[in-house]
Amino acid sequence: MPTDTKMKVHNFSAGPCILPQEVFQKAADAVLDFEGSGLSILEISHRSKPFEAVMLKSRELVKELLGAPAHYQTVFLGGGASMGFHLVPQNYMKPGGKGAYVNTGEWSTRAIKEAKLAGGAEVVASSEDKNFSYIPKGFTIPSDADYFHFTSNNTIFGTQFKQFPESPVPMICDMSSDIFSRPVNVKDFALIYAGAQKNMGPAGATMYLFDPATLGKTGKKLSPMMDLANHAAKDSMYNTPPVFPIYVIMLTLEWMKRIGGIAEIAKRNAAKAELMYGTIDRLPLFNGTTAKEDRSDMNPTFVLNDAALEPAFDAMWKEAGINGIRGHRSVGGYRASMYNALPLESVKALTEVMEEFAKKNG
Repeated sequence: MPTDTKMKVHNFSAGPCILPQEVFQKAADAVLDFEGSGLSILEISHRSKPFEAVMLKSRELVKELLGAPAHYQTVFLGGGASMGFHLVPQNYMKPGGKGAYVNTGEWSTRAIKEAKLAGGAEVVASSEDKNFSYIPKGFTIPSDADYFHFTSNNTIFGTQFKQFPESPVPMICDMSSDIFSRPVNVKDFALIYAGAQKNMGPAGATMYLFDPATLGKTGKKLSPMMDLANHAAKDSMYNTPPVFPIYVIMLTLEWMKRIGGIAEIAKRNAAKAELMYGTIDRLPLFNGTTAKEDRSDMNPTFVLNDAALEPAFDAMWKEAGINGIRGHRSVGGYRASMYNALPLESVKALTEVMEEFAKKNG
């Protein structure tokens, strides 16, 4: 007999990832008819007044939610944060200069590679010696570097900077996987950039929030497509922007503001992390894979002590409607990505499965 009952899916995907259901609904409506125009958001001109309003509101909400100083600028570009790895040395590294980097995993490794291609990169600290299972501390940032770059949260290995470094040179951070998840003192950063597909929107757009006073100091003539100042001057429309991802970003930022902003989101994220890590630590069948003081609130990683039990565990969590907790292919195990829109209910569903599995196999 036909039924309209549908199992709740608890989406722990590492990205593209969960977004608020109300955002999906509004975005779906706009695909068919954007603001009663009779046109889809997918086909309206990026130069039209309605989309210019979307772009302006998106940029303003970024600054409002993060408490950025008034003079900071926001642009949205394509290319993902991986394009940002290249944009950073283009905009901040002088000829013959260098960037200082902390290597905490796959994405910082790629950023370092781009800096070396552009000029030079000095790795001032790395956690590669223990398979990126901790955040380096006590390192010195050289004052002769053109900038200092780090990745705030590491999706693959499940580590996160709990305190940000103090830098004698312009500080730049890839916050792709924990942007808008906790308070940030934006004025400490020359540039914060983040791919949208973790906490902001769908894949296809990257946000750059920067102090314009820190640009234009390299003495280099940049390609207009590589020049952040040029994109800011053109209101992110030097070329056609990723219209639909930016629209969904705006909807997501509106949702964040409506529920109480970053303070409320950080409170929710702390509750989810406490429940998840408490369960991992309490059940001898499971082990966390990162240093406890550096555990990511966004991407808890863990393993089963007996790998032979993995097929049975996999079957159990899939039966419970849980999706996306297998670890990254390069490290294995499990990863429960808990981005802003993931409800506590989903974390409870996963921890209940873990509890039940431990009872049967402990």
